[in-house]
Amino acid sequence: MSPGSRPDIVPERQRRHTLYFLEHAFARQRTVSIDTEVDMTAVVAHRRAARAEGRRYGLVSYVVWAGARAVAARPEVNSSLTGRIAPRLVRHPTATAKVALDRTFQGRRVVLSALVPEAERATLDEIQDIIDRYREADPDVAPEFAGVRKVNQLPALIGSLMFRRLMGRPAARAAVLGTFSVSSLGHRPVDAFSGAGGTAVTLNVGQMRDRAWVRDGEVTVAPVMRVNLTFDHRVIDGAPAADVLGDIKSTLEGFHAEGSAPGAAAGPSRAGADRLSRLLE
Repeated sequence: MSPGSRPDIVPERQRRHTLYFLEHAFARQRTVSIDTEVDMTAVVAHRRAARAEGRRYGLVSYVVWAGARAVAARPEVNSSLTGRIAPRLVRHPTATAKVALDRTFQGRRVVLSALVPEAERATLDEIQDIIDRYREADPDVAPEFAGVRKVNQLPALIGSLMFRRLMGRPAARAAVLGTFSVSSLGHRPVDAFSGAGGTAVTLNVGQMRDRAWVRDGEVTVAPVMRVNLTFDHRVIDGAPAADVLGDIKSTLEGFHAEGSAPGAAAGPSRAGADRLSRLLE
């Protein structure tokens, strides 16, 4: 042990939910990663037009919009595996997106999540509104994060057992972890990365930047974004995963304003927080 090091430091309470996730949801996955580059010209044009009208859309919202439709169209992808002794595949009726957020919780920078239920039916406006409300909510007091606060306050052994119990319930698992995940490090100089979000499919988004791009046989400059898809090989194989990634690429490259059609804004789902809170009572 190096001089001045401190042995046996207990993991910080604010990150216990992450440790439980890694132990009971992530560790059992058998992940494979594939990736592609997406010409974001159509998305950039839509964002620019929306900004001129006072509306802001984050790149992650476009990925959620496209990803939800690609995942929901394939029931075998919108699924999860449960059970250790007798594993079974559970197909979910709708696509719930889990979006990773970089937040400060009880004075500590941690990963928290926003949940977008029935994302395949949501407009881009509704998706953006939900993500914004999670980002603007105070994790220390907001009801959306009540489950996280409660599980982190439990003794570590009890909290871990409760999270394991939750992972064994397909409906509760989907409500807390979503049925597909989206994570982005594009706000940093990260071109690409891979990671698993505890779901059959996780979409990982890097930065968008100008690159050389061949269009109609000519080299031009285009805003390009790398999108990685990491899938759980226990649930699906490479071919359907590649189909999902291909659909997302096509949807983003051919994006049009239909995705932002006005509608009644859906409030942020509290199903995950409520279900986790009830489980821990």
